[in-house]
Amino acid sequence: MAQLSTRYEAATKAVCDRLDVLVASPGRFIDSETLTERYHALKTAFELNHERLVAKRREPSSEITLEYTKEFASAISDLLMQANTVIDEYNETIRDLSKSKRTLTSQVWRFIVEERRTDLTTYDASATKLGKMIEGLEAKIAEKKGERARLDAQLKAKEASITSVKPTVDEINRILFSFGFTSFKLAVASERGDMYRIVRLDGSDAAKTLSEGERSFITFLYFYHMLAGSTSGSGTTADKVVVFDDPVSSLDSDVLFIVSALIRKVVGDVRAGKGSVRQVFVLTHNIYFHKEVSYDRDRPASGCRRDETFWVVRKRDNVSSLHHYAFNPVKTSYELLWEDVRNSERANLTIQNTLRRIVENYLVVLGGWKQDVIVALFTGRDAQVCASLFSWINDGSHSAHDDIYLAADDNAVQSYLRVFEQVFEMGWLPSSPHGIAMCQNGRWKKRLRERTADEGYSDRR
Repeated sequence: MAQLSTRYEAATKAVCDRLDVLVASPGRFIDSETLTERYHALKTAFELNHERLVAKRREPSSEITLEYTKEFASAISDLLMQANTVIDEYNETIRDLSKSKRTLTSQVWRFIVEERRTDLTTYDASATKLGKMIEGLEAKIAEKKGERARLDAQLKAKEASITSVKPTVDEINRILFSFGFTSFKLAVASERGDMYRIVRLDGSDAAKTLSEGERSFITFLYFYHMLAGSTSGSGTTADKVVVFDDPVSSLDSDVLFIVSALIRKVVGDVRAGKGSVRQVFVLTHNIYFHKEVSYDRDRPASGCRRDETFWVVRKRDNVSSLHHYAFNPVKTSYELLWEDVRNSERANLTIQNTLRRIVENYLVVLGGWKQDVIVALFTGRDAQVCASLFSWINDGSHSAHDDIYLAADDNAVQSYLRVFEQVFEMGWLPSSPHGIAMCQNGRWKKRLRERTADEGYSDRR
């Protein structure tokens, strides 16, 4: 009995020593809490059995029953076997890392698929439905493209059948005759009726005997009427961007007005959305032509329309630069004179010549008024100042300035400018005695009003 007890104690001690080491450092693959719990249960059973064996040795005749420890040992053994299995799997993963990555990826995707199976099924159904809709739309688009190609072919056939230069010839001839160009005209040249020729009234060829101005004008008229058509029988409906590059070169003043009016009509049609022209560029060196072609009674007083822009090309040191303006930057000399009068920082040395040129252009040339008639508009001191005004501006604009005269008095300049303004104010007041006298020349006033309205000025200066 003593020998049996000793062997049992040695065996249990060996088991506990190994488990103590394992519990102290269980490693990453063992559940340390579960192992400790199961080890304490086994150790408690061992200790209880030791106590019963000691009691048996004291009383050999007593009967004892040892605790059954196989269940506790099996639980610990199962835990260790599970850890060994995980270790083996880990070692296998390390030995073939590429295969393990592929396996892990496959498992992750399988997990995602299983988790999102409902979403994937819904997506497949939606994608299938949309695919069928896209196929249907593509079929309709192909059908519409075929129909468009068929209609385009019909349109080209119709255009080719109705294209003729005869209406253009008649319209250009009408313009030529209406503006006094009676020495030549256009005629249909070929049997097909699709070409022009320039002839004299007797039918002889005039292409080589036209003057430079006549050539320029007939070229412009041809270009102008070509805007509504095309050089081919199937291009009349194409959108166009038109550039007029100094079209009044070599033209006289009468033709300049005609060209300006025709270009303004093109601009008006573009603004109204008529015809096939979508944008117009007008380039010119002629300031007077610019004034005529850019005239627009409905343009804002300060600025420009939303659909138009003004640019000036300047060249300095052989380098050209383009400058944009939010208003019409090109002005006539007469407009510049009035800007100089309005400028508060004007030079007193030049204001006399400016006032003289305005009076001569505005009152004497256009109105036919003499100096004494204008002075008669005023009474008292203002009449003296007005008379002095004419003497002052004529003297200051025609004579040389000596050093003493150059020291112009600002107060005197302001006094003369006040009377200068009243000349125009009193001339526009038919209810005043002096205004009635000036308004007796109704033709002059009508011309004066038309002139100021055309140049963008109000009645009151």
